[in-house]
Amino acid sequence: MTDGDDRTTTASATGEPAAMTPGTNVVMIDGLEQRYHVAGRGPVCLVHSGGPGVGWEYLRMPAVERHLTLVYVEPIGTGDSGRLADPRGYTLDRYARHVDGLIDHLGVDRAHLLGHSYGGFVALWYALRHPERLAGLILYDTSPTTTDDFVADIEENFARLPERHAGAPWLPDAMAAWGMEPAASADPSTTDEEITRILRRGLRVYFADYSGREREFAPVLDDLRVFMAPSRGEEPAPYDVRDQLPSITVPTLVLVGRHDPICSVRWATALHDGIPGSALTIFEHSGHLAHIEEPDAFAEAIREWVRADGGDVKEATREGSWA
Repeated sequence: MTDGDDRTTTASATGEPAAMTPGTNVVMIDGLEQRYHVAGRGPVCLVHSGGPGVGWEYLRMPAVERHLTLVYVEPIGTGDSGRLADPRGYTLDRYARHVDGLIDHLGVDRAHLLGHSYGGFVALWYALRHPERLAGLILYDTSPTTTDDFVADIEENFARLPERHAGAPWLPDAMAAWGMEPAASADPSTTDEEITRILRRGLRVYFADYSGREREFAPVLDDLRVFMAPSRGEEPAPYDVRDQLPSITVPTLVLVGRHDPICSVRWATALHDGIPGSALTIFEHSGHLAHIEEPDAFAEAIREWVRADGGDVKEATREGSWA
């Protein structure tokens, strides 16, 4: 994924704060190695990937790095970050503590926080508890709930996929993979490699037009990594923060693909309607991955929103970064 340095750093010879050295960095949080990856220039924005358990690399956003310093969190339980002895401990609260510890480590007064899909759950969880630490909140293809109505919405969207992707030669295999996923995820013997192979097949339905852009999107799935342990986390209660949305005081941008079958426009609208003063952008030609499907429009939406909120956004790249 990288061009140039990809290193673990604890000190900087470039004059920048060591914690913000471009490339791969590490900090100890709650006794675990927390890795993160810095690229770009501008206001600092932490980026939290989805899953739980999907490797951070799929969420790389070169177009956004032209405007913001992105700090990609490599969530514990994935990649080279630390592992919990008991996987039941991979919870929203645990991930939010690592976001908090990372903001401490970076030494910034306040940071933006972007969460995609499950990462959006983490971002919302954090914003509700530590609004004073955030300059802005970006909720990307996510939801304020995973209760029965959320599940029913996914089922309805998946039922429409054969019509939407009529004649696509890859669709039967993708749907078969989704049929395998629940049993594989519930089986404690399923390996990271096995669940990765299953989801690489299934996630083709996450794109609005996989058939028309297969050459472009297939390499993204080929590079995808999925890790089983985080999916075994045990939350103390069902995730549903709809009644808390009006209390969010952090400036918020909601982003969603028109054709997202998982976290649909219905839930983006619920977030937008519930969070006072929030902005909503719908990407008409995207599914669950607008930063890949419409990268320039995606970056522009974020740039304009940060600028409107008073951020110092410039068209630039950090010397020595991956951009």
